[in-house]
Amino acid sequence: MYADVIIDITHEKLDRVFQYSIPSGLEGALSVGAEVIVPFGRGNREISGYVVEFSKKTEYPPEKIKPILKKAEKSIAIESKLVALAAWMKEQYGGTMIQALKTVLPIKRKEASRVKRKVRLLLDLKEAEAKLKLYMDKNQKARARLLAGLMDQPEQDYELVTKKLNVTLAVIRSLEEQGVLALESEEMMRGSVRYRKHDDEPVYFNEGQERAISRFWEDYRREMYGTYLVYGITGSGKTEVYIEMIRRVVGQGRQAIVLIPEIALTYQTVMRFYARFGDRVSILNSRMSAGERYDQMERVKRGEVDVMIGPRSALFTPFKSLGLIVVDEEHESTYKSGQVPRYHARETAAARARLEGASVVLGSATPSLEAFYRCRMGEYTLLTLTSRAAGRELAQVYTVDMREELKQGNRSIISDRLKELIWQRLKMGQQTMLFLNRRGYAGFVSCRSCGYVVKCPHCDVSLSAHKDGRLVCHYCGYEEGAKDVCPSCGSNCIGGFRAGTQQIEDIVKREFPRAGVLRMDMDTTKKKDSHEKILSAFSNGEADILVGTQMIVKGHDFPNVTLVGILAADMSLYSNDYRSGERTFELLVQAAGRAGRGKLRGEVVIQTYSPEHYSIRMAAKQDYEGFYEEEIRYRELMGYPPVSNLLAVLMTGMEEEHLELAAGYLKSFAVRADREKRLQIIGPASPYVSKVNDEHRRILYLKCGEKESLIEIKDLLEQYIEMNRGFDRIKIQFDLNPMGVF
Repeated sequence: MYADVIIDITHEKLDRVFQYSIPSGLEGALSVGAEVIVPFGRGNREISGYVVEFSKKTEYPPEKIKPILKKAEKSIAIESKLVALAAWMKEQYGGTMIQALKTVLPIKRKEASRVKRKVRLLLDLKEAEAKLKLYMDKNQKARARLLAGLMDQPEQDYELVTKKLNVTLAVIRSLEEQGVLALESEEMMRGSVRYRKHDDEPVYFNEGQERAISRFWEDYRREMYGTYLVYGITGSGKTEVYIEMIRRVVGQGRQAIVLIPEIALTYQTVMRFYARFGDRVSILNSRMSAGERYDQMERVKRGEVDVMIGPRSALFTPFKSLGLIVVDEEHESTYKSGQVPRYHARETAAARARLEGASVVLGSATPSLEAFYRCRMGEYTLLTLTSRAAGRELAQVYTVDMREELKQGNRSIISDRLKELIWQRLKMGQQTMLFLNRRGYAGFVSCRSCGYVVKCPHCDVSLSAHKDGRLVCHYCGYEEGAKDVCPSCGSNCIGGFRAGTQQIEDIVKREFPRAGVLRMDMDTTKKKDSHEKILSAFSNGEADILVGTQMIVKGHDFPNVTLVGILAADMSLYSNDYRSGERTFELLVQAAGRAGRGKLRGEVVIQTYSPEHYSIRMAAKQDYEGFYEEEIRYRELMGYPPVSNLLAVLMTGMEEEHLELAAGYLKSFAVRADREKRLQIIGPASPYVSKVNDEHRRILYLKCGEKESLIEIKDLLEQYIEMNRGFDRIKIQFDLNPMGVF
């Protein structure tokens, strides 16, 4: 037997299979996806690789085929279907096969298991008393102390026993030999939550929820697996719909994956799944240790898990009979990978579902244009929830023109109307959320006299001003001290543009001195569990006002929040990204949806300098379809996704002249390869950030109506790059339908 092996070297010229013979000692011990150690190259250096296929024949003389040396120690085999998914990802998104394999590999290495030891008394009370008297008579104090402790509590943790009773392992072993006690070991699963399900709580669905569940289930029972979009206004009960769909799929002996953006992966959300499925649920998140992730994957392989909840990486959970993938808040940009291969979880979920014979359910109050467009094209099935659960009303929304506020002499970042409504909430004992899409004090420093902006000398981006005066580059970490005088014109009119959550928190505390204020942003949530501590404190009424970035508007449910203030709503509206209108609309609707989720109706104040823009107008009315019609016309006019397709080719190199030359050659080849003139080729140009950590960057964009044509061109470009040594000194990455500018 022979094995086709992908070598663990990320280089385009080695992006092919190498054939090795399987020695007799390894026959039957290898599977597709297994990691092996093989001799490679002229020096036969030992290197790892992954088995992707087996065969009985070889294209080369058998005597020239090298044997596999051994199976890698502590390796984790990739399931064969995940190998097929990796091949699909490589083809769609570029990069090498080994990069794709490492992406679908949920755990890289086996981790040592954690064992909990406990000491258990085996004697009844009468026998124990007799033994205790014997030990006391013989002056065996340590044995007597241990036995007396176990008589008080017959089962105790080993670590507790040794410390509290001051006894050694030798003493415990001696009593074990006498049949007095048992020393037992139990494997502890890191990252597990012990939780009993509550099946006795009845769940009632409204008409829209019932219709969505029925449509999905009718198709599923007939094995008509497809992709569904649950489009429901905020608070319409999408999570209950997912849970019921999952319950039915799990009832068929299959498993489900629930993808939730990391930012919305909250205790509140997860507890709803635990209440229904108990400890048959597992969770992944970026803050888990390698041991915790390994243990949860072991539970999956043992069949102890029915539902895996997590961010993008949870998509590759190695379930044996996957039946359903749910992608909640599918519009979120975090579903797009920033590493090669730059896959999108929505498309990759559909590809995995096809391989598994499973369905995909997408959900959002503000669907991505891609998902809604595919519903209109008949590729996805649209399931609509038009009313809030329990008959709750949508919030009353007010739009405040901040230009008028300035004319009337209000220079504060908080409008008069918002101040008035916050005071009302404080008097009534209700809560307020203030949302700003900025981080801390990280504003740029500029000169009001000449316009000079302080930039990083390595990355060509503005330095961010921190509260302690430091100016920091958030790309490479370069920093310098505060500026009192403009380096360009000598003026002292230099300062930071500060519209961060930290500043808002300070303003709110001054305006409302008796209010309890909490802040939630990247700076206050760096520590493990800090998200939960802040949200829990706010939920428990320990603060009146929560100030934060977009992480406070994602999926949280606070019944006592009746007011949401959106500060500088259009801050993201005019960025150099064709999706800026869509992103602004999504954020405003998601933020507005946090108000009035309890019994009381909510109010929302949108503060903006552009009240006439359709993204702002439609968000105020929470009119997604009205926004979609305006936005899709713009995308059609400009040839942007989802109407057309866009391939970004990002090139980086240390030598700017060589990079310019290589980028020009790449464009010329793309023009020649496009014989039918289907492509629109833009660039090469400097991207938004033209230099990072002394590496120069150039970008080439290719537009085309047919996705397949772009993938063909990508394949040809990869071959051209591989054949020409001039490209060895630069790095090239492909990104199909990128989620933002580079």
